[in-house]
Amino acid sequence: MTCLVDDTYAEAFRSISAEVLVTARDRYWLEQAASAATGHASSTIFCDCEAGIDRFIGPGGDESIETPDGRPGVVLQFHVPRFVKNRERHLEKTLLHRLSQNILTCPTTRCFNLLQTDNFFKLGRKIALFGDGFQFRDQRYDRSVWVIPIMGGEFVLDRRFGFRDSLMGGNLWFMGETEDAAIEATQNALQAVHATPGVITPFPGGIAASGSKAGSRYSFLIASTNEPFCPTLREQLGDRCQLPDGVSCVMEIIINGHDLETVTRATHAGIAAAVETPGLARISAGNYGGRLGKNFVYLRPETAAAHRQEQMA
Repeated sequence: MTCLVDDTYAEAFRSISAEVLVTARDRYWLEQAASAATGHASSTIFCDCEAGIDRFIGPGGDESIETPDGRPGVVLQFHVPRFVKNRERHLEKTLLHRLSQNILTCPTTRCFNLLQTDNFFKLGRKIALFGDGFQFRDQRYDRSVWVIPIMGGEFVLDRRFGFRDSLMGGNLWFMGETEDAAIEATQNALQAVHATPGVITPFPGGIAASGSKAGSRYSFLIASTNEPFCPTLREQLGDRCQLPDGVSCVMEIIINGHDLETVTRATHAGIAAAVETPGLARISAGNYGGRLGKNFVYLRPETAAAHRQEQMA
């Protein structure tokens, strides 16, 4: 039975992001590098960025896209909200730390830039200082790179890494009659979201079990548990509870990506893949009336189309 999809929107906000291509000798080391480089990057509430795997390319991935060195590759995205103070410096520092400590250190890896933008960081030169004077510039794979001698051989990375305006905070809520139903629906949606190029789902396994609201009764917290949607607080909250009857579990997907169109496309693909999951009662999304972001990802395609027509009129 098809569940109800609320006629609402996810409230997304602007970010700046970098896209990095990592290659390795095989899928095992590629996954190790990707996991390490995107670790502790679920939420900007307490992480330095939000990061995740966009897609695998080359041998063993999307083979229609070749990597510079012909090896298996993975595309990683790293997002920092535009409201972060000194956001460009913050993103550069984040990339410097994560690429040097988690890609350089991983056996057989190389690191390439994917964004040919006017805005860029000279990360290659900074990371190359690890070579302690033995590093050198070279032309390899038809690219300008730095080469760092390491105990495992050589580490090669591009000289420049671009960044661009992007989007964070697209989201979907899957309300299940049981925990199993909520998780199954969310996993069904994730498969479709991950098949959409240009997006990431930064939380563990792509799922957030602890969806939050903006603000808190504690002044030092910028976000806290979204209590109107916590099943165990139904009786305690009374009329303040906003959960539909029969819902015992809510799982969330956060979607970051290139732009509003890309995040919207991934959102609609996820809904279509999950909507007929047995035991799924409702699909919804989180928004705060425009207080968090000004980019609205409408869950129903017809509503999205209507708003596009309004904007064009």
